[in-house]
Amino acid sequence: MVVLDLSQVYNGPYCTMLLGQLGAEIIKIEPFGGEPVRWRVVGEQQTAAFDLLNGGKKSVRLNLKHPRGRELFLSLVERADVVVENFSPGTLQRLSLGYDVLARANAGIILATGRGYGAGTPQSEQRAMDLTIQAVTGVMATTGQPDQPPTKAGPAVADFFGGTHLLAAITTALYQRTVTGNGQHVEVAMQDAVVPSLTSSIAGYLDSGGALPERTGNKHSGLAVCPYNVYPAADGWVAILCMNDGHWQSLCRLMGRGELAEDPAFGSPPARVAQMDKLDEIVAAWTAEVTRQELVRRLQDVGVPCSPVLSLSDVMTGPLVGADGMIRPVLDPTGRTTYALGNPLRLPASPPVPATAAPALGAHTDEVLREQLGIAAAELERLRHDNVV
Repeated sequence: MVVLDLSQVYNGPYCTMLLGQLGAEIIKIEPFGGEPVRWRVVGEQQTAAFDLLNGGKKSVRLNLKHPRGRELFLSLVERADVVVENFSPGTLQRLSLGYDVLARANAGIILATGRGYGAGTPQSEQRAMDLTIQAVTGVMATTGQPDQPPTKAGPAVADFFGGTHLLAAITTALYQRTVTGNGQHVEVAMQDAVVPSLTSSIAGYLDSGGALPERTGNKHSGLAVCPYNVYPAADGWVAILCMNDGHWQSLCRLMGRGELAEDPAFGSPPARVAQMDKLDEIVAAWTAEVTRQELVRRLQDVGVPCSPVLSLSDVMTGPLVGADGMIRPVLDPTGRTTYALGNPLRLPASPPVPATAAPALGAHTDEVLREQLGIAAAELERLRHDNVV
Protein backbone atom coordinates (compact mmCIF):
# COMPACT_ATOMS: atom_id res chain seq x y z
CA MET A 1 0.00 0.00 0.00
CA VAL A 2 1.33 3.42 -0.98
CA VAL A 3 0.47 6.53 1.05
CA LEU A 4 1.24 10.04 -0.16
CA ASP A 5 1.79 12.09 2.99
CA LEU A 6 1.18 15.82 2.58
CA SER A 7 0.65 16.30 6.30
CA GLN A 8 2.65 18.37 8.74
CA VAL A 9 3.34 19.01 12.43
CA TYR A 10 1.82 16.21 14.62
CA ASN A 11 -1.73 15.27 13.60
CA GLY A 12 -1.21 13.84 10.12
CA PRO A 13 2.40 12.69 10.57
CA TYR A 14 1.38 10.54 13.55
CA CYS A 15 -1.37 8.95 11.46
CA THR A 16 1.04 8.18 8.61
CA MET A 17 3.69 6.98 11.05
CA LEU A 18 1.22 4.37 12.31
CA LEU A 19 0.32 3.41 8.73
CA GLY A 20 4.02 2.95 8.01
CA GLN A 21 4.46 0.75 11.06
CA LEU A 22 1.56 -1.36 9.81
CA GLY A 23 3.48 -1.96 6.59
CA ALA A 24 2.49 0.86 4.22
CA GLU A 25 5.05 2.69 2.08
CA ILE A 26 4.90 6.34 3.15
CA ILE A 27 6.05 8.94 0.63
CA LYS A 28 6.27 12.28 2.40
CA ILE A 29 5.73 15.15 -0.05
CA GLU A 30 7.43 18.30 1.27
CA PRO A 31 7.83 21.88 0.07
CA PHE A 32 11.29 23.20 -0.68
CA GLY A 33 11.82 24.39 2.88
CA GLY A 34 10.54 21.17 4.40
CA GLU A 35 7.53 20.82 6.64
CA PRO A 36 7.41 23.26 9.60
CA VAL A 37 8.48 20.86 12.36
CA ARG A 38 11.74 19.93 10.60
CA TRP A 39 13.50 23.15 11.55
CA ARG A 40 11.50 24.36 14.56
CA VAL A 41 14.67 24.62 16.67
CA VAL A 42 17.47 26.92 15.54
CA GLY A 43 20.29 24.87 14.04
CA GLU A 44 21.24 22.77 11.06
CA GLN A 45 19.93 19.42 12.33
CA GLN A 46 16.28 18.52 11.93
CA THR A 47 14.39 18.47 15.21
CA ALA A 48 13.83 15.51 17.50
CA ALA A 49 10.07 16.03 17.08
CA PHE A 50 10.41 15.49 13.34
CA ASP A 51 12.63 12.45 13.90
CA LEU A 52 10.16 10.84 16.30
CA LEU A 53 7.19 11.06 13.92
CA ASN A 54 8.77 10.47 10.53
CA GLY A 55 10.96 7.41 10.87
CA GLY A 56 10.83 5.04 7.92
CA LYS A 57 9.22 7.51 5.52
CA LYS A 58 10.56 8.56 2.12
CA SER A 59 10.95 12.31 1.57
CA VAL A 60 10.18 13.83 -1.83
CA ARG A 61 10.73 17.55 -2.34
CA LEU A 62 8.02 18.75 -4.73
CA ASN A 63 6.69 22.21 -5.62
CA LEU A 64 2.91 21.77 -5.74
CA LYS A 65 2.48 25.41 -6.76
CA HIS A 66 4.24 24.69 -10.06
CA PRO A 67 2.05 23.20 -12.84
CA ARG A 68 4.61 20.47 -13.52
CA GLY A 69 4.80 19.73 -9.80
CA ARG A 70 1.05 19.19 -9.71
CA GLU A 71 1.28 16.93 -12.77
CA LEU A 72 3.90 14.81 -11.07
CA PHE A 73 1.84 14.61 -7.90
CA LEU A 74 -1.25 13.47 -9.81
CA SER A 75 0.87 10.85 -11.55
CA LEU A 76 1.86 9.57 -8.11
CA VAL A 77 -1.82 9.63 -7.08
CA GLU A 78 -2.60 7.29 -9.99
CA ARG A 79 -0.36 4.68 -8.33
CA ALA A 80 -1.24 5.39 -4.70
CA ASP A 81 -3.88 4.14 -2.29
CA VAL A 82 -4.17 7.01 0.18
CA VAL A 83 -3.40 10.73 0.36
CA VAL A 84 -3.19 12.26 3.85
CA GLU A 85 -3.32 16.01 4.50
CA ASN A 86 -4.03 18.39 7.35
CA PHE A 87 -3.51 21.74 5.63
CA SER A 88 -5.54 24.80 6.55
CA PRO A 89 -9.08 24.56 5.12
CA GLY A 90 -9.20 25.20 1.39
CA THR A 91 -5.48 24.70 0.70
CA LEU A 92 -5.86 21.66 -1.56
CA GLN A 93 -8.60 23.40 -3.52
CA ARG A 94 -6.38 26.44 -4.05
CA LEU A 95 -3.71 24.09 -5.38
CA SER A 96 -6.29 22.55 -7.74
CA LEU A 97 -5.80 19.24 -5.93
CA GLY A 98 -9.18 18.75 -4.25
CA TYR A 99 -10.77 15.32 -3.94
CA ASP A 100 -12.64 15.65 -7.24
CA VAL A 101 -9.33 16.17 -9.06
CA LEU A 102 -7.63 13.28 -7.23
CA ALA A 103 -10.57 10.95 -7.94
CA ARG A 104 -10.37 11.70 -11.67
CA ALA A 105 -6.76 10.56 -11.55
CA ASN A 106 -7.58 7.47 -9.47
CA ALA A 107 -11.15 6.44 -8.67
CA GLY A 108 -9.90 4.26 -5.83
CA ILE A 109 -7.92 6.96 -4.05
CA ILE A 110 -8.74 7.69 -0.42
CA LEU A 111 -8.17 11.29 0.61
CA ALA A 112 -7.86 11.54 4.39
CA THR A 113 -8.15 15.03 5.85
CA GLY A 114 -7.32 16.01 9.40
CA ARG A 115 -9.34 19.10 10.26
CA GLY A 116 -9.57 21.31 13.30
CA TYR A 117 -13.34 21.64 13.37
CA GLY A 118 -16.12 19.52 11.94
CA ALA A 119 -17.53 20.27 8.51
CA GLY A 120 -20.67 22.38 8.80
CA THR A 121 -19.75 23.89 12.17
CA PRO A 122 -19.39 27.68 12.48
CA GLN A 123 -15.61 27.31 12.86
CA SER A 124 -15.15 24.79 10.03
CA GLU A 125 -13.08 27.14 7.87
CA GLN A 126 -10.92 28.45 10.71
CA ARG A 127 -7.31 27.48 11.21
CA ALA A 128 -6.76 25.27 14.23
CA MET A 129 -3.87 23.97 16.29
CA ASP A 130 -3.74 21.71 19.32
CA LEU A 131 -3.89 24.69 21.69
CA THR A 132 -6.98 26.21 20.06
CA ILE A 133 -8.79 22.86 20.07
CA GLN A 134 -7.98 22.33 23.75
CA ALA A 135 -9.40 25.78 24.39
CA VAL A 136 -12.65 25.31 22.47
CA THR A 137 -13.49 21.77 23.62
CA GLY A 138 -13.30 22.36 27.37
CA VAL A 139 -9.98 20.56 27.86
CA MET A 140 -8.32 23.70 29.22
CA ALA A 141 -11.36 24.60 31.31
CA THR A 142 -11.25 21.19 32.99
CA THR A 143 -7.46 21.04 33.49
CA GLY A 144 -5.72 22.55 36.51
CA GLN A 145 -6.65 23.51 40.05
CA PRO A 146 -10.10 24.97 40.85
CA ASP A 147 -8.67 28.30 42.05
CA GLN A 148 -6.26 28.69 39.11
CA PRO A 149 -6.77 29.76 35.48
CA PRO A 150 -7.59 27.20 32.77
CA THR A 151 -4.51 25.17 31.89
CA LYS A 152 -3.33 23.47 28.71
CA ALA A 153 -2.87 19.72 28.99
CA GLY A 154 0.82 18.86 28.76
CA PRO A 155 0.56 16.40 25.85
CA ALA A 156 -0.72 17.50 22.43
CA VAL A 157 -3.93 15.55 22.99
CA ALA A 158 -5.92 17.07 20.12
CA ASP A 159 -3.24 16.39 17.52
CA PHE A 160 -2.67 12.79 18.55
CA PHE A 161 -6.31 11.88 19.22
CA GLY A 162 -7.14 13.32 15.81
CA GLY A 163 -4.32 11.41 14.14
CA THR A 164 -5.37 8.12 15.73
CA HIS A 165 -8.99 8.57 14.66
CA LEU A 166 -7.80 9.46 11.15
CA LEU A 167 -6.01 6.11 11.02
CA ALA A 168 -9.30 4.40 11.91
CA ALA A 169 -11.12 6.33 9.16
CA ILE A 170 -8.50 5.31 6.59
CA THR A 171 -8.55 1.62 7.48
CA THR A 172 -12.36 1.67 7.35
CA ALA A 173 -12.30 3.33 3.92
CA LEU A 174 -9.76 0.78 2.69
CA TYR A 175 -12.07 -2.03 3.77
CA GLN A 176 -15.07 -0.37 2.13
CA ARG A 177 -13.05 -0.07 -1.08
CA THR A 178 -12.70 -3.85 -1.19
CA VAL A 179 -16.51 -3.99 -1.43
CA THR A 180 -17.31 -0.97 -3.61
CA GLY A 181 -14.11 -0.58 -5.60
CA ASN A 182 -14.24 3.16 -4.97
CA GLY A 183 -12.25 5.50 -2.80
CA GLN A 184 -13.71 8.36 -0.78
CA HIS A 185 -12.84 11.53 1.09
CA VAL A 186 -12.73 10.85 4.84
CA GLU A 187 -12.35 13.58 7.44
CA VAL A 188 -11.65 13.66 11.17
CA ALA A 189 -11.95 16.88 13.15
CA MET A 190 -9.68 17.18 16.16
CA GLN A 191 -12.57 18.84 17.98
CA ASP A 192 -14.75 15.75 17.47
CA ALA A 193 -11.95 13.36 18.41
CA VAL A 194 -11.26 15.13 21.71
CA VAL A 195 -14.80 15.56 23.06
CA PRO A 196 -15.36 11.87 24.04
CA SER A 197 -12.28 12.03 26.28
CA LEU A 198 -14.18 14.52 28.45
CA THR A 199 -16.77 11.89 29.37
CA SER A 200 -16.06 12.05 33.13
CA SER A 201 -16.26 15.85 33.19
CA ILE A 202 -19.39 15.94 31.01
CA ALA A 203 -21.04 13.24 33.13
CA GLY A 204 -20.22 15.14 36.32
CA TYR A 205 -21.69 18.32 34.83
CA LEU A 206 -24.88 16.54 33.76
CA ASP A 207 -25.31 14.55 36.98
CA SER A 208 -24.86 17.64 39.14
CA GLY A 209 -26.95 19.98 37.03
CA GLY A 210 -23.85 22.01 36.27
CA ALA A 211 -22.91 22.46 39.94
CA LEU A 212 -19.51 20.74 39.89
CA PRO A 213 -16.36 22.85 39.49
CA GLU A 214 -14.85 22.58 36.02
CA ARG A 215 -11.31 22.07 37.29
CA THR A 216 -10.70 19.40 39.91
CA GLY A 217 -6.90 19.23 39.96
CA ASN A 218 -5.74 15.63 40.31
CA LYS A 219 -9.07 14.47 41.69
CA HIS A 220 -11.52 12.53 39.53
CA SER A 221 -12.77 14.97 36.91
CA GLY A 222 -16.38 14.04 37.65
CA LEU A 223 -15.75 14.00 41.43
CA ALA A 224 -17.27 10.51 41.42
CA VAL A 225 -14.37 8.41 42.81
CA CYS A 226 -12.48 8.67 46.10
CA PRO A 227 -9.70 8.10 46.97
CA TYR A 228 -8.48 9.30 43.58
CA ASN A 229 -5.54 11.67 43.70
CA VAL A 230 -1.79 12.15 43.62
CA TYR A 231 -0.40 11.72 47.12
CA PRO A 232 3.00 12.66 48.60
CA ALA A 233 5.57 9.95 49.23
CA ALA A 234 8.70 10.32 51.31
CA ASP A 235 10.68 10.85 48.09
CA GLY A 236 8.17 11.95 45.45
CA TRP A 237 4.56 11.38 44.47
CA VAL A 238 2.27 8.40 43.88
CA ALA A 239 -1.07 8.22 42.06
CA ILE A 240 -3.64 6.07 43.89
CA LEU A 241 -7.29 5.36 43.15
CA CYS A 242 -9.97 3.09 44.57
CA MET A 243 -12.55 2.36 41.89
CA ASN A 244 -14.60 -0.01 44.03
CA ASP A 245 -15.26 -1.11 47.60
CA GLY A 246 -12.70 -3.90 47.36
CA HIS A 247 -9.93 -1.44 46.52
CA TRP A 248 -10.99 0.78 49.41
CA GLN A 249 -11.07 -2.05 51.92
CA SER A 250 -7.63 -3.28 50.81
CA LEU A 251 -6.21 0.23 51.16
CA CYS A 252 -7.67 0.62 54.65
CA ARG A 253 -6.12 -2.63 55.85
CA LEU A 254 -2.79 -1.72 54.27
CA MET A 255 -2.80 1.64 56.08
CA GLY A 256 -3.57 -0.12 59.37
CA ARG A 257 -6.97 1.60 59.43
CA GLY A 258 -9.26 -1.42 59.22
CA GLU A 259 -11.92 0.46 61.17
CA LEU A 260 -12.45 2.78 58.19
CA ALA A 261 -13.33 -0.20 56.00
CA GLU A 262 -16.07 -1.14 58.47
CA ASP A 263 -17.36 2.39 58.99
CA PRO A 264 -20.72 2.84 57.17
CA ALA A 265 -19.83 6.52 56.77
CA PHE A 266 -17.32 5.38 54.12
CA GLY A 267 -19.17 2.26 53.01
CA SER A 268 -20.03 3.26 49.45
CA PRO A 269 -18.51 5.33 46.65
CA PRO A 270 -20.99 8.21 47.15
CA ALA A 271 -20.30 8.19 50.89
CA ARG A 272 -16.56 8.40 50.32
CA VAL A 273 -16.97 11.13 47.72
CA ALA A 274 -18.98 13.17 50.24
CA GLN A 275 -15.93 13.20 52.54
CA MET A 276 -13.29 13.47 49.84
CA ASP A 277 -11.09 16.08 51.53
CA LYS A 278 -11.04 14.16 54.82
CA LEU A 279 -10.11 10.89 53.13
CA ASP A 280 -7.41 12.56 51.05
CA GLU A 281 -5.85 13.87 54.28
CA ILE A 282 -5.91 10.38 55.82
CA VAL A 283 -4.31 8.75 52.80
CA ALA A 284 -1.71 11.52 52.41
CA ALA A 285 -0.66 11.23 56.06
CA TRP A 286 0.10 7.55 55.49
CA THR A 287 1.82 7.84 52.09
CA ALA A 288 4.08 10.70 53.19
CA GLU A 289 5.99 8.36 55.51
CA VAL A 290 6.80 5.71 52.87
CA THR A 291 9.08 5.82 49.82
CA ARG A 292 7.58 5.87 46.36
CA GLN A 293 8.92 2.44 45.41
CA GLU A 294 7.76 0.82 48.64
CA LEU A 295 4.30 2.38 48.36
CA VAL A 296 3.84 1.03 44.86
CA ARG A 297 5.04 -2.43 45.89
CA ARG A 298 2.67 -2.63 48.85
CA LEU A 299 -0.32 -1.25 46.96
CA GLN A 300 0.17 -3.52 43.96
CA ASP A 301 0.55 -6.54 46.25
CA VAL A 302 -3.00 -5.99 47.54
CA GLY A 303 -4.47 -5.03 44.14
CA VAL A 304 -4.95 -1.29 44.62
CA PRO A 305 -4.40 0.64 41.34
CA CYS A 306 -1.38 2.90 41.69
CA SER A 307 1.69 4.23 39.95
CA PRO A 308 4.70 6.36 40.81
CA VAL A 309 4.67 9.83 39.28
CA LEU A 310 7.70 9.71 37.00
CA SER A 311 9.59 12.69 35.65
CA LEU A 312 10.31 12.94 31.94
CA SER A 313 13.92 12.13 32.82
CA ASP A 314 12.71 8.96 34.54
CA VAL A 315 10.76 7.99 31.43
CA MET A 316 13.70 8.64 29.09
CA THR A 317 15.98 6.40 31.16
CA GLY A 318 13.38 3.70 31.78
CA PRO A 319 12.01 0.64 29.97
CA LEU A 320 9.95 2.64 27.45
CA VAL A 321 13.22 3.51 25.70
CA GLY A 322 14.90 0.70 23.79
CA ALA A 323 14.84 -1.41 20.65
CA ASP A 324 11.42 -2.85 21.53
CA GLY A 325 10.10 0.16 23.43
CA MET A 326 7.91 3.10 22.51
CA ILE A 327 10.95 5.37 22.06
CA ARG A 328 13.53 3.62 19.89
CA PRO A 329 17.12 4.76 19.28
CA VAL A 330 18.14 4.60 15.61
CA LEU A 331 21.10 5.77 13.55
CA ASP A 332 20.59 8.21 10.68
CA PRO A 333 22.75 8.00 7.51
CA THR A 334 25.36 10.30 9.07
CA GLY A 335 25.80 8.02 12.10
CA ARG A 336 23.91 10.37 14.43
CA THR A 337 21.71 8.71 17.06
CA THR A 338 18.11 9.85 16.77
CA TYR A 339 14.85 8.42 18.08
CA ALA A 340 11.72 7.02 16.46
CA LEU A 341 8.39 6.28 18.11
CA GLY A 342 7.34 2.66 18.51
CA ASN A 343 4.00 1.18 17.52
CA PRO A 344 1.33 0.93 20.24
CA LEU A 345 -0.68 -1.42 17.96
CA ARG A 346 0.54 -4.93 18.80
CA LEU A 347 -0.48 -7.53 16.20
CA PRO A 348 1.11 -10.92 16.98
CA ALA A 349 0.42 -12.22 13.46
CA SER A 350 2.26 -9.29 11.86
CA PRO A 351 6.01 -8.96 12.40
CA PRO A 352 6.91 -5.44 13.58
CA VAL A 353 8.41 -3.05 11.05
CA PRO A 354 12.02 -2.28 12.09
CA ALA A 355 12.56 1.26 13.34
CA THR A 356 14.57 3.47 10.99
CA ALA A 357 15.60 7.11 11.02
CA ALA A 358 13.56 9.98 9.59
CA PRO A 359 14.70 11.06 6.11
CA ALA A 360 16.65 14.14 5.16
CA LEU A 361 14.64 16.64 3.12
CA GLY A 362 14.21 15.34 -0.42
CA ALA A 363 16.41 12.31 0.21
CA HIS A 364 14.20 10.06 -1.93
CA THR A 365 13.06 12.49 -4.63
CA ASP A 366 15.07 10.92 -7.45
CA GLU A 367 14.38 7.37 -6.29
CA VAL A 368 10.61 7.82 -6.09
CA LEU A 369 10.23 9.73 -9.36
CA ARG A 370 12.46 7.25 -11.16
CA GLU A 371 10.90 4.07 -9.76
CA GLN A 372 7.28 5.21 -9.60
CA LEU A 373 7.10 7.38 -12.73
CA GLY A 374 10.06 6.24 -14.82
CA ILE A 375 11.61 9.70 -14.99
CA ALA A 376 15.12 9.65 -16.41
CA ALA A 377 18.17 11.43 -14.99
CA ALA A 378 18.13 14.18 -17.63
CA GLU A 379 14.50 15.01 -16.87
CA LEU A 380 15.26 15.07 -13.14
CA GLU A 381 17.96 17.66 -13.81
CA ARG A 382 15.48 19.80 -15.77
CA LEU A 383 12.97 19.53 -12.93
CA ARG A 384 15.59 20.74 -10.48
CA HIS A 385 16.60 23.59 -12.79
CA ASP A 386 12.95 24.67 -13.06
CA ASN A 387 12.45 24.54 -9.27
CA VAL A 388 9.91 21.75 -9.53
CA VAL A 389 11.86 19.37 -7.26
